[in-house]
Amino acid sequence: MSGEALIDLVPAGPAADTFQSMWKGLSAGGPMNTAIGLARLAESVQFAGRLSDDLFGRQLQAHLRANGVGLDFAIRTDDPTSLAVVSLGEGRAASYAFHLDGTANFGWQPDELPATTEAQWVHVGSLATVIRPGAAVLMDWADRHPGALSLDINVRPSVIADPHDYWTRVEPWLEVLGARSGVVKASDEDVAFLAEASGVEGTPTRVMAQWWERFGFSVGVVTLGPEGGYAIDDSGADAFVPGRVVEVVDTVGAGDTFMAGFLSEYAATGRLGAALTQGVTAGAYVCARQGPQPPTRAELETFARA
Repeated sequence: MSGEALIDLVPAGPAADTFQSMWKGLSAGGPMNTAIGLARLAESVQFAGRLSDDLFGRQLQAHLRANGVGLDFAIRTDDPTSLAVVSLGEGRAASYAFHLDGTANFGWQPDELPATTEAQWVHVGSLATVIRPGAAVLMDWADRHPGALSLDINVRPSVIADPHDYWTRVEPWLEVLGARSGVVKASDEDVAFLAEASGVEGTPTRVMAQWWERFGFSVGVVTLGPEGGYAIDDSGADAFVPGRVVEVVDTVGAGDTFMAGFLSEYAATGRLGAALTQGVTAGAYVCARQGPQPPTRAELETFARA
């Protein structure tokens, strides 16, 4: 598992006055959320990330360890921790303003990334795959990995606002995943943002199917928010699973938790429909909690039966 770990700053209440306001600093970052989601589902996970030794970075390290995620492949650095200021809009949907320049997540050097084996599944994602210069180092490492590979595109327009610029950074990753028969996941909003720049049109599911056909990756997955999820695999078969109805606290970490649920089932069984169902269920579960708090295996099974 590789990508960013950061702190989400979430409003903790109304401002006391014009001088001070109240915030919670939540351990977050898409790839870290997915790593914790997999660990809570009793999977063996190592987090290959760059983690600061500042106070926020120590919080992230402690949070990963407390959730059973190994840090054997993690790099400690004096670079500061990345921050995301979270705003909640209509339907409690989260938007983010990122503070990333010079922070720990994006300074990868080739000798910092671990050797991997064919038996290991490498998952990469989010901002770490598109922010230079570290993104190129991460891509070279992923391309050399001899085993299974997956990517969560997880577009952040507040960081790279131009879809064409963003696509020039995502497209090489899709070529790598195609050459390696990997798994590619994106949200419907991710796909809509990138569709025109990629030269295709249609609904998010149709665009993903066209990317799947063009690049040749094994599985393409689209999360559809409250509508559920869609996937197409290397046989050309596709699947759709409707969403679950929950009382939404916020949507922070929903896509990351979906990916944990999906990968856990798909890696074990290769069953597309079952993996999609588990992903949708896990993603719905986390929406009923504040912040990225993925379910344990027991919690997920109880929720799935409800």
